[in-house]
Amino acid sequence: MYICVCKAITERQIREAVAGGAHSLKDLRHELGVASECGKCAEEAKRCLKAALEEIGHQHHHFHHAHHHHHKK
Repeated sequence: MYICVCKAITERQIREAVAGGAHSLKDLRHELGVASECGKCAEEAKRCLKAALEEIGHQHHHFHHAHHHHHKK
């Protein structure tokens, strides 16, 4: 699905940019040109960015459980 029609940027390209280290709309604008023309795609690009970041977070979910300690009595 196209997120940025002006620059022909797809949701897949945004996910790939996030996998490569993009963490903000500014990063996407710098790397892909998202929301650099008319700006109408900014909200949808942010939604896609958030979803991709959450997906990456789920892949690293096991790190969050490493800090839980169980006390035995």
